[in-house]
Amino acid sequence: KVELEEHPDAAGLITARNFGGTAKWRTSYVSDGTGHSMLYTVSDQAIAASIPVHERMEALSLIHDGARCFGAIARNLMTGELVAYNAHATCIATGGFGRIYQVSTNAIINQGMGAALALETGFAELGNMEAVQFHPTAIFPAGILVTEGCRGDGGLLLDKNEHRFMPDYEPEKAELASRDVVSRHMESHIRKGLGVQSRFGEHLWLDIRLLGEEHINTKLREVKEICQYFLGIDPARELIPVRPAQHYSMGGIRTDAHGHSSTLPGLFACGEAACWDLHGFNRLGGNSVAETVVAGMIVGEAMADFCTAAGGASSFDTVLVRSRFNREQAALEALRNNSGSHSVAELNAAMQATMTRHVGIYRDAAGLAQAVEELTDLLQRCKDVKLTSGAGGADPELVLAYRLPRMLKLALCVAEGALNRTESRGAHCRVDFPERDDNQWLNRTLASWPEGTSGPQLRYEALDIMTMELPPAWRGYGSRDFIAHPRQAERQREVDTLAQQHTNRFERQHALMPYTHLLPEQYRARNARFLEDDAGNVAERHPTKGAAT
Repeated sequence: KVELEEHPDAAGLITARNFGGTAKWRTSYVSDGTGHSMLYTVSDQAIAASIPVHERMEALSLIHDGARCFGAIARNLMTGELVAYNAHATCIATGGFGRIYQVSTNAIINQGMGAALALETGFAELGNMEAVQFHPTAIFPAGILVTEGCRGDGGLLLDKNEHRFMPDYEPEKAELASRDVVSRHMESHIRKGLGVQSRFGEHLWLDIRLLGEEHINTKLREVKEICQYFLGIDPARELIPVRPAQHYSMGGIRTDAHGHSSTLPGLFACGEAACWDLHGFNRLGGNSVAETVVAGMIVGEAMADFCTAAGGASSFDTVLVRSRFNREQAALEALRNNSGSHSVAELNAAMQATMTRHVGIYRDAAGLAQAVEELTDLLQRCKDVKLTSGAGGADPELVLAYRLPRMLKLALCVAEGALNRTESRGAHCRVDFPERDDNQWLNRTLASWPEGTSGPQLRYEALDIMTMELPPAWRGYGSRDFIAHPRQAERQREVDTLAQQHTNRFERQHALMPYTHLLPEQYRARNARFLEDDAGNVAERHPTKGAAT
């Protein structure tokens, strides 16, 4: 335990807590409800600014001519009515696609429809779809997330013998290695027969009892509520059953630094729905909620600039809009009238089982090839479904019927990307290729689905190691086995030299990897940091007298 005495002038300012895979306490938080607090704040601001929000409207397809995006065709989920939204700039901010797996911490709605709409244009590309993160601590069996803050604050992972096992695998970081590393060790520990048996399957324990009731009631309030409502336990006195579950999608719609699609002008994406190189193949805890706010600011400005710039504004082709509208209407009617033999719910369950079994935490060539075969078959069987509800407006069966083929296309992008990538990188773990191979695979996967093709088309973009602020090396946890890029040592020498030449933090950052020119003008000023001098040095907090460590 470490106790820190805060500066007396720091009261009321943003503070940070410890999260996995980091060397500094750098994750800002609001108790354990950071996401909810941000959501409520943004919602309140939207109401205050009188911004109209069209609720229960779901986009079915993008309006485009192959050269530019002009909006979307949407469906009212309550009435079934179709509406065309014409727009000079269209942004997809629909989150991830975790629900293609059996157990996910994602909301039920996170089925990847935004990314799927972009993919179905045949022109927009998806990036790094095989990079799927599994969070170590989802409550078992419900799969609801228990925040990493539990372990950051000192919580421990225990096996069936109540033995703390993570230091056996990661002596330095223990429970606070990165999420991919902890999840793999947990699954490996269960496979060794050290999981806790239950009627729902095997799990491990998360112990936060040592944090004390006061800490849990103030800093981990949502964790306590989740445990009470979904498990019927008090985490201040009882162990929490946990097991890794799908959590985050590093892949998404490929964009530039402004959130703009590289291959379909007028289409933007931000947040988890986008792939703009913020996370690489393995997101660190806390970076997603920060990304959503920052991306919203940057992409919003970029969209406004696009609309007002030369060529940004244009008239809408009513023939094109009507054609897209009619196509979606006809597709829905065909689904309603289809006299097939397959249940949509059964096909969805089969997809989730395939992804969980073969494209999960551990992957290999045989399993991935099997997944591609099974998913391809399921995609074909989606053409032969039969709906039983017959509802005209709100119809969950119809909704799943038109979403499922799109989910399967995303699943195939994940599975084929994972099969092709013959290495292990971040959250992508190939047991038959355990090394990270920077010599062959320091590149970005790009997937598209041109019209008329039966599967995703993959291509790769090489990354320039000579522009990286942190050339890839050992991460400080996890496997030390990797194949270095031939120019890794050269770039590391450059980085070390530049770091020695520039003691000023801001000058050093600009020399290593300049980025401010990519930001909108109003966001280029330095952020004010408490106790920071002009060189970027921050006074350290000091342990209180007599604190135990």
